[in-house]
Amino acid sequence: MGQCPECGAWNTLQEETLAPARPTARAARPASAPVRAQPIASLSEIAETRLPTGIGEFDRVLGGGIVPGSLILLGGEPGVGKSTLLLQAAQGLAQHGKVLYLTGEESLRQLQMRARRLHTLSPNLQAAAIAELETVLGLMHAEQPVVAVIDSIQTLYTGQIDAPLGTVAQIRACAAALQQTAKEQEIALFLIGHVTKEGAIAGPKVLEHLVDVVLHFEGDPQGLFRVLRASKNRFGATDEVGVFDMQSEGLVPVPNPSERLLAERAVDAPGSVVFPLLEGSRAMLVEIQALTTPSFLNTPRRVITGLSYERVSLILAVMEKRLGFRMLSHDVFVNVAGGVRVLEPAADLAVLVAVASAMRNRPLRPDLVVFGEVGLGGEVRSVPRLEARLNEAARLGFQHAIVPRSNLQRPHERLPMSALPARTAQEAVGLALGSAPEPHTEPSESPFD
Repeated sequence: MGQCPECGAWNTLQEETLAPARPTARAARPASAPVRAQPIASLSEIAETRLPTGIGEFDRVLGGGIVPGSLILLGGEPGVGKSTLLLQAAQGLAQHGKVLYLTGEESLRQLQMRARRLHTLSPNLQAAAIAELETVLGLMHAEQPVVAVIDSIQTLYTGQIDAPLGTVAQIRACAAALQQTAKEQEIALFLIGHVTKEGAIAGPKVLEHLVDVVLHFEGDPQGLFRVLRASKNRFGATDEVGVFDMQSEGLVPVPNPSERLLAERAVDAPGSVVFPLLEGSRAMLVEIQALTTPSFLNTPRRVITGLSYERVSLILAVMEKRLGFRMLSHDVFVNVAGGVRVLEPAADLAVLVAVASAMRNRPLRPDLVVFGEVGLGGEVRSVPRLEARLNEAARLGFQHAIVPRSNLQRPHERLPMSALPARTAQEAVGLALGSAPEPHTEPSESPFD
């Protein structure tokens, strides 16, 4: 029709495509099938089935493997290795059945080049370059895979939503449709998500509520390790982390990161302290290094790598005020070796001892670890998971540990090594830089009083 029947104007009519009306939940349910509540104890037990990926560190974070029909969201910075990790996991999952890898960011030739480099050319691993939601759902229905990977959710779009690609409306609609298909067909579905500048997964927050598992893949592309952690897991704990090393053949699991992080440690260097870091439920040993030099500037320099700048500034202020060190006349450089990021307050005492060792130019015992939180009054406060930290240190041959006194006053298991209690930062410095430490129960006199 070229002429508008209302105003008589020519060529002003535009075609609009309307999505078919979906039946409401009330209309879709038959009236003759009422829903009744049941005692939860009388429900029949269903054996839990999990599909292992063959990557031990990945399975650890997932809680033992992938649950069929689950929706898993993986987020991370560009270039950290999200697609590489899932392509390697798809290779291991292909032994359980057909796996679909659906990409909207790469061509099939690019995907094949990466798969050949990673040695992930299983016959059960099939790929397609698709960006339209309806085509994705149709392919999943036709192929009936055990696992499907969507790379990425921000590249999908549906014609039923009049919104640009990657907008909140598009992401919400695509995620809801994928969730319904995954639950109905018992397909374990991976969604790769982009992240914002703040590190959060891009898109609506409802995306994280829809899925069963939210994983974050972290790590500096120039650093030593990549860390996989879960912020939500309906099928397991969220205190497990997986550690990987990015190499030319892909991501290699690192079951023992402590040995790798301490392999190049100089045991006789002043300012070097070993700290037992907690990553989830796992403890790993990292080296905290400190270097101090006399400053000829009005404002001395503070260069901090791998630690919170504000936290280290607090520790230096405590050393100046409570311990008598002249920190305002020295430049201070503090580094966590290996590119590891340490954020927990338990590293306070290790940083303080490292800086004190650098100021006095006296190395510490090579078999000593240090941890504890330092307060503004110079007191050493307790930290969680004392036994886990000491067990990891003892496993690598360390024999002594300077720990908060309050930790030893609480009920704890039999410790695998000698624990030297410190009530104040002065006591800790005296134990670390004084004579060979021996276990004791009374406060020690610091040589820097």
